[in-house]
Amino acid sequence: MANLLYRLGRFSYQRRRLVAAIWTFLLVLLGVGALTLGGQTSNTFSIPGTESQRALDALSKDLPAASGASASVVVKAPAGKTLMDPAVKAAVGVTVAKIAKVPDVVGAVDPYTAKAISPDGTTGLIQVQFGKAADQLSKDTTTAYDGLSSLSSGDLRVVPGGAVVGGPPEIGSTEIIGVAIAAVVLVVTFGSLVAAGMTLLTALIGVLAGMAGLFLVTAFTEVSSTAPILALMLGLAVGIDYALFLSSRHRTQLAEGMDPEESVARATATAGSAVLFAGATVVIALAGLSLVGVPFLTAMGLAAAATVLTAVLVALTLLPAMLGFVGQRVLPRKLRNHGAHAAVEPAPAKEGFGFRWARLVTRFRIPIVALGILGLGALALPVQDMRLAMPDGATAPENSNQRIAYDLSAAAFGPGSNGPLVVVVKTPSAQQSEALVGQVLGLTKNFKDIVAAQPGPAGQDGATRLISVIPASDPASEQTADLVGDLRDSLKPLSQNGADVSITGNTAIGVDVSQKLTDALPTYLLVVIGLSFLLLLLAFRSILVPLKATLGFLLTIGATFGITVGVFQLGWGAALFGVDSPGPLVSFLPIIMMGILFGLAMDYEVFIVSRVREEFVHGKHATEATIAGVGHGARVVTAAALIMAAVFAGFILVHDPIIKTIGFGLTIGVLIDAFVVRMTIVPAVLSLLGDRAWWFPKWLDKITPKVDIEGESLRVDEAKKPKDLVSVD
Repeated sequence: MANLLYRLGRFSYQRRRLVAAIWTFLLVLLGVGALTLGGQTSNTFSIPGTESQRALDALSKDLPAASGASASVVVKAPAGKTLMDPAVKAAVGVTVAKIAKVPDVVGAVDPYTAKAISPDGTTGLIQVQFGKAADQLSKDTTTAYDGLSSLSSGDLRVVPGGAVVGGPPEIGSTEIIGVAIAAVVLVVTFGSLVAAGMTLLTALIGVLAGMAGLFLVTAFTEVSSTAPILALMLGLAVGIDYALFLSSRHRTQLAEGMDPEESVARATATAGSAVLFAGATVVIALAGLSLVGVPFLTAMGLAAAATVLTAVLVALTLLPAMLGFVGQRVLPRKLRNHGAHAAVEPAPAKEGFGFRWARLVTRFRIPIVALGILGLGALALPVQDMRLAMPDGATAPENSNQRIAYDLSAAAFGPGSNGPLVVVVKTPSAQQSEALVGQVLGLTKNFKDIVAAQPGPAGQDGATRLISVIPASDPASEQTADLVGDLRDSLKPLSQNGADVSITGNTAIGVDVSQKLTDALPTYLLVVIGLSFLLLLLAFRSILVPLKATLGFLLTIGATFGITVGVFQLGWGAALFGVDSPGPLVSFLPIIMMGILFGLAMDYEVFIVSRVREEFVHGKHATEATIAGVGHGARVVTAAALIMAAVFAGFILVHDPIIKTIGFGLTIGVLIDAFVVRMTIVPAVLSLLGDRAWWFPKWLDKITPKVDIEGESLRVDEAKKPKDLVSVD
C-alpha cells in the first residue's frame, strides 16, 4: 500500500499540470451535466413493503385522486365573529376559489360541506387534494400554495398547512460560518495563508465535484432532499481534514530538510495510507445504510459516501499536485529555504502540548480511563427516554405557515386532527365494500383514542372506499403509534374472502418508517462494525486495537445521543440552539448518525493510532510510541476536530429541524470522540495494554495481507524507491 501510494504521490507531483487539468475537466463536465440534466430531489419518507405503502400504491390505481398529496388550509374568523357570519362566509368562498386555481390542485372542499368547523364556530378546515404526491409537486405549486396566507384580511385569517408547505432545506449563508472558522483554524495551524488556502481549495473542489455528481444522478433516480445537505456537510468536513493530515505531514518533512518531491511522495505513502483507510471506514458506514432497505436513507448514505470517496481521491491526487505548484510557500516565511540547514544542524525543539498531554494521560491512565467511562456513561443516561417519530408541523419553525396551521388546528380540533389515519377498504364488489365500511366504523368506537371516524370518497366502481380516522393524540406521540398497531390488529380479521383492509396516511407511514428503522438497526451495526473491524485489523495487524476502537465508539455514541435527547427532546437549553418546540427525534436520526459518527470516529482512530504504530514498528517501547504518536498528531488532530465540528455546527443554524438535529449531534459527537475518546481514553488504554496492544496471532498474520500503512517498506529499502518518473520541473 505504501509503495503504491508513494508512486501515486510522486506521479501527481511530477505531472501536476496534467492532474490539475484532469480534475478541472471532470469538474466542468459534472457541472454541465448537473445543470442540464439534473432533476428535483424528493421529500418523501416511504418504505416499500409496509402496509401503509402497499395501501397507498393500491390507491394510485383504484382511486388516483386520493393517492396524491392532501393538505388542510386553516381559516379562522376574527374576534367576535364566527364562520357563519355573512362577510366571513363570503371570504371563505373566495379563498376556496383561489385554492382551486393553485396548480395541481384537483379539489378543494369548504369547511361547511366537509363539516370541518370547530365547536365554537371560529375555526374551519378547507380540505385540499392534489393530483400528485408531495415530492412530485413543482416549486411553483408549493410556492403558490404557501402564498395563500396573503389572502388573510380583516374578515378571515388564512393559513395553509400540511406536508406540501415549505419544501426541501436550502443551503444558506449559515454554512459559510463553519467554513470561515475552518479557515481561521487552518491559518493558525499552518502559519501560512498559502497552505490554508490550498487546503480549503482542494476540499471545495472535492465537494463541488461530489455535489455536481449527486445532482446529475437526480436525472436518473430518486434522491432525498436531505441528501445534498448531508453530502455537503460531510464532504466539507472530511475534505478539509484529509487535506490537512496529508499536507501537515509534508510540511513537517519539508521543514526537516527533505526534498519537496520526495516529501510529497512520502506524505502520500504514510499520511495518505491513513486517509485511505479512514475514508474507507466512512464509506463503508455510509454505504451500509443501503442495507436498511429504506430508499430515501439509501440515497442519503450513497450520496454522502460518494462525496467522501471524492474527497479521498482529491487528497491523494490533486493535493500532491497542488503541493508541487506552491513549493516552499506551503511553509511559514521564516522556515522557507532553510530545510537543508535544519537537516544538518537540527535546532532543539520545545516539546509541544501534545507530548505533555500524552505523558500526563499515560501516567494517570487508570483514573483517566475510569473517569472517562463514568463521565460519558452519565451523559448517556437521557438515551433511555429517547422517542422517535417522523417530522410534522409541531417541529416546524414557529413563524412558518406549517407550524401556525398545526397549532391552530390542534387548538380547535385536537392534536390528532393534524395526522388523520386513512383506512382503505378494498373488496371485490361495491356491496361488500359498503358492508365492510360499516364494520370498520363500528370497531373504531371501541377505541378511546379515536375521537372521530367518518367515510371518505369511493372509487368509480365503489369497491374501494376510504375512512378517515382522527386520533385523540398528536401524530408523533407514542399513543398514536400504539393506536395504529392496535387498530391494525382489530381490522386484520376483516381481510378475508378477497377483501383487504389496511391503514395508510402520513401518520401511519411515519409509524412504519420508525418501526422499519428500529428493526434494521442491529443488522446494520453488525455488518458495518464487522467490516470496519476487519479493515482496522488489516491496517493495524492487531486484534485489541480494533476492539478498543469499537468500544470507544459506543461511549461516543451513547454520550452524543444523551446530549441530543436532552436538548431536542427534553428541552435542556433548547433556546440556545433555536429549538422552538422540543419533541421526538426524527426516526432515521439514530441509524444515520451512528453510521456517520462511526466512520468519523474511525477517522481519528486511524490518524492517531497509525502514528503510534509507526513509532512502535520503528523500535520504540509501547508507552513511548503512544506518547510520540499522540504528541506528533495532537496538533493536527485538534485542528481537524475543530474544523469538522465548526463545519457541522454551521448547520445548527439552519431552520430545518432535521438538519439542525443532525448538525448538532455530529458536532457534539466529533468533539467527544476526538478529545475525550481518541486523544484521552485511547492513549490511556494503549498504555495499559503495552506491547499486548499489538498482539497478533501468527496463524492470522500469515493469512492477512500486509498493507504497510506506516511506510516501513520505504525505510527498509531506500534503494528500491521508485525513480522511474522524470521530474518536469
